[in-house]
Amino acid sequence: MIDRRLLKNFDWGILFAVLAISLIGVMTIYSATRPVLDAEQQTYYLKQLYWICLGLICFFVVVSIDYRWFIKSAYVFFLIGIVLLILVLVAGRKGSGAQRWIPLGFMSFQPSEFFKIFFVMALSRYLSGIWRNEILGMMELTKIVLIFVLLPAILILKQPHLGTVMILLFILLSMTLTVGIRKKIVVVGLIIVLISLPFVGTILWGELKTYQKQRIIAFVNPYVDQQGEGYHIKQSKVSIGSGGFWGKGYLRGTQGPLRFLPEKHTDFIFSVFAEEWGFAGSILLFLLYLFVMLRGIDTAMKARDPAGSFLALGVTAMLAFYFFINVGMTLALLPVVGVPMPFMSYGGTALLSNFMAIGVLVNVRMRRYPLFY
Repeated sequence: MIDRRLLKNFDWGILFAVLAISLIGVMTIYSATRPVLDAEQQTYYLKQLYWICLGLICFFVVVSIDYRWFIKSAYVFFLIGIVLLILVLVAGRKGSGAQRWIPLGFMSFQPSEFFKIFFVMALSRYLSGIWRNEILGMMELTKIVLIFVLLPAILILKQPHLGTVMILLFILLSMTLTVGIRKKIVVVGLIIVLISLPFVGTILWGELKTYQKQRIIAFVNPYVDQQGEGYHIKQSKVSIGSGGFWGKGYLRGTQGPLRFLPEKHTDFIFSVFAEEWGFAGSILLFLLYLFVMLRGIDTAMKARDPAGSFLALGVTAMLAFYFFINVGMTLALLPVVGVPMPFMSYGGTALLSNFMAIGVLVNVRMRRYPLFY
């Protein structure tokens, strides 16, 4: 049962912003997969609508449970996430050179998407217990990396999914910097990274899949492989550039429907949107995302306790890096690492996890006053 006082503090603004982005995503998915050449893909937008409805149910379920319970159960959720990541490697479904999904018969889900939320919960619980020490020493930082990052990073890289590992590291960096890290550790760490970069880079390069190597090469020089990985980046830039300032107009884009742009309804959905709505439409879309991010930061600052603050910060960092990495990919500012646009890209698991993340954010915000404790 939800206290009426909680409903008065419910953040409708962030929910409406997220729903607006999601509906823009549905419209863009329809435009990108409309039956110009492929009638089989025309139901994607309907499936996305179903996922939004299910995501809203998950959102309200998360909001109805006091976030302190999530903090108390954080380590249990973290262990469940690890088990699911192991299960993916044992019995997961393969597709497009990766093994990231667990089949359930009527659907498949991607555990790494939910694991990011479990990761934020576990790290929030741990950091909220040590934050009074003000800054992290080498022992604490090493402990955090070994306990919370090393194993999941290895399991996710085995799938492989470099983008998710990058997001986990960004979340870790954001949350630990909030607590504070000794300057000596930062300086020594940078020196070690610079010295070991050639050796570690050589080892990591040897472990990468062929298509991952091609993506990095294409990022450095898109013209090396214009018919392969470089083709993605080239067509994405053509799509965005052809939109100009005002765009070609809704349902008038050509790069997606005519199959010039690969992964048009998932990784490169922003390219389709920018072609049709132009620079002006892109700015309005970015303002919606900015509103959500600023609301998340404000929630972290006003949270009632350190655990809630870290929880809001971690979720905000996760969504922010999702956004920046995806837009960076489409603009050729970052390598293509398969990170979807939050709330816009087609995909059930990512959409559900994003709605759950927003549920956590609203949960913390609506319980920020002492009268609820």
